[in-house]
Parts: sequence; C-alpha cells; structure tokens
Amino acid sequence: MTTTDPERLSPEERHALDDARFREQLAYLRERSPFYREKLAGLDGNPGLDAIATLPLTDKREVKATCTRENPIGAHLCVERDEIARIYSTSGTTGTPSYIPLTSGDVDSWLTGSARSYGASGIGPGDRVVTTYAAGPFVAGAALEAFARIGVCHIPVGTGSSERLQLALEQLRPDAIVLTPSYASYLLEQADLRDSSVRRVLVAGEPGGGQTAFRARLEDGWGARVTEAMGIGDIGPSLWGECEQQAGMHLGAVGYVHPELIDPETGEARELADGATGELVLTHLRHRAAPLLRFRTRDHVEVWTSPCACGRTTPRVRCLGRTDDMLIVRGVNVFPSAVREVVSAFAPRVSGQILVKPRGAEVQQDPPLRVAVELARGAEPDPALGEAIRARIRDVLVVQTDVELVPWGSLQRSEYKSRLVAR
Repeated sequence: MTTTDPERLSPEERHALDDARFREQLAYLRERSPFYREKLAGLDGNPGLDAIATLPLTDKREVKATCTRENPIGAHLCVERDEIARIYSTSGTTGTPSYIPLTSGDVDSWLTGSARSYGASGIGPGDRVVTTYAAGPFVAGAALEAFARIGVCHIPVGTGSSERLQLALEQLRPDAIVLTPSYASYLLEQADLRDSSVRRVLVAGEPGGGQTAFRARLEDGWGARVTEAMGIGDIGPSLWGECEQQAGMHLGAVGYVHPELIDPETGEARELADGATGELVLTHLRHRAAPLLRFRTRDHVEVWTSPCACGRTTPRVRCLGRTDDMLIVRGVNVFPSAVREVVSAFAPRVSGQILVKPRGAEVQQDPPLRVAVELARGAEPDPALGEAIRARIRDVLVVQTDVELVPWGSLQRSEYKSRLVAR
C-alpha cells in the first residue's frame, strides 16, 4: 500500500524523492552560491545522495569568516536582496550575530517542518497550548508561528515572569505547555503542578528532555507526558519532534532536510542504523536563500531508523549532548547532560541541579572531574550520598569524579537554558 504522507513513506520512496531534490539543490548551490562554487570547484558531475559523504563538510566558523560589511550574511547567500522575506539572527554569544535569511518559500518550509515536529506529540485542534519562548529576533519565532498550522489555541506567555505563567496555568487551564527542560524543572520548585490542567509537556532548546531519569522526574512533577523537540538555528526550527511513543524525535522536516551521522573527531561518515551514535550533520534539500551542505550541527545523537509504532517511518534521534560542551577525561567522552541524568536518579535527595567544574579551558581533563551536586531543599550533606553518586557516575559513564554536595538554591536556575559547565 502506497502513501503520499511524507512521514510514512517507505525508505525507498523517501530516498528516491530526496535524491532528486538533492541533485537539484546541489546544482543550485554551484550556480548561485559563491561560497559553495569555490568549495565544490573540483567536483565532477552532479552526484546524488549515495555520494554525499564524498562532499566536504561545512563548519559554521568557515561560513562566518566570509561575512563582510557589504554582505553580513556570508558568501553562501544565493538570492538577491528583494527575494528575502525574513531575516533571523543568532544570539551572537561568541561575537557578532549570525544572520539567517529566508525567502517566502523557505518560511513556508520551516513552518511545515515545525508543525509536523510539534504535532507528533499529539497536540491538535481544540487544544490550548501555552508557550514560554520570548523569541524576539531568533529562529524560535518561526516555531511559535507553526502552532497556527497545527490548529491549536496558542497562548504565548514568554519568559521573564513565572508568576504570570502560573496565573495562565490556573486561569486559562491549557492542555499543553512548551518550554525548555530546565524551565520545566525550575517551575516544579515553585509550585505543585500535578493537579494542573497540563497533560502534555513539550520540551526543547537543550538536551535532557528524553533522558530516562530526568524525564521521569518531570513527568512525576507535572503529572503529564513529556516529549521533546529539537531544531538547529542555521538549518531550521523544530526539525525533530517526539511522538507519544517517546522513542526518539522524528524528522519532521523530512523532504526538506537530509540527515547524516559522522565521527565527530575524524569527520568520517557513519551508517544511519538503530543505536548508532555520532555527530549530526544536516543538508538542506529545498532551500533558496542561504542553503547549507553537510552542515556540522555539533549535536551528538543516537539514531533509530526502524519504523516507529506510531506508523511514522522517518529517522529518529535523541540528543546526548553538545559536542562543544563535551569533555574528555582520560580518553572518555563526558557530556554534562549525561552527568545530570545520572545524578537525577538520586532524587528526591538531590534537586537535580549540577555544575561540572573543569580545571581548565581545555577539552582534555585529568581525573577526577569536579562536579557540584545540589542537595534537595532542607537536606543535609551526607558523605555516603556523595560517595554513592561518585560510584554511580563511575559505573555508568566510566569516569572518576570529585563530587561536591552543595546546599539547595546555590546553583543557578533559568527560565530558559541551564548552564551545566563552569567555563
């Protein structure tokens, strides 16, 4: 039985469609993008997806290096000024912001992928959904716009006032809420939310929402099902979204984006197969303004490609952590979000807040790795608890740590993303 639903095509059908789109996109890049015309100068012919791993990777820093006063977007820009319908920007935490232009068609593609990603969670027409992102100039704005396509009653609250949010939960009685995992955890310290009207908690913006112990703590505290979504600003918002099976985030942007997996150290391609891990690499398939080819996301993920019980056949991922945040302790890769996951299993004796404290700015660290673990409200320091946490981290992550138990409230909370590493 054939289907026209992009999320339920057979792998063979999807590959054939995406291959044709990729060939067209590659020809477009070589014609319109000065950046890729130079990068692909020695390329013969117009290869398809089966040969994509032979093409060069794209790093955000090399794109950024092409920005000039005359062209602050970069040399990968493919369209004229009057073709651009919208320009988003990054936060610019490492310098000046990066600008992300979109044609009207690109905007439509982004909204379609985001609507699929969030819609996978089970929200639909008639549901009231509170969102807490104050998007401003950021790509998250497109994700918020996608809720209109799903058909829900969208209640944007934004960040900056947890009291206002609590009031909206009490008075408007929403069915779902959208926020970061850190903020979802923070709100549980402010109020008992088990009896709220919220039955679906949709988390995004940082790793953690799909980790077993951390998710269980959120679900218990909210009395709701927790699913997660993930986007990459340069590629698109909410590209991935988890269904009610909670078995990884589906590629909602199927048909618009092609995923790959690589070894983060060598850049060598890894097969997309159940249980495979590596750095996620993404390629635009139908983008016009400033398309990217084999873009390194710096997200370390686990992948599944077998069909999901929900009926979707799209690849699924779970983000294990940011490669940029990863530390290497005596040859072992350590993600701060993985440390938090191990510590979360010790609730209710701990709050779940942690802070990894490297001894220097280098990725390579000598053991033991210092980790501050915040105690639960009113709990007293217990050497036996500290030793138990240290032993569990050693057994699960194969790394030696120096665990410091700190009083409740001493580690920073956030209404957006938590800082897990003290640089």
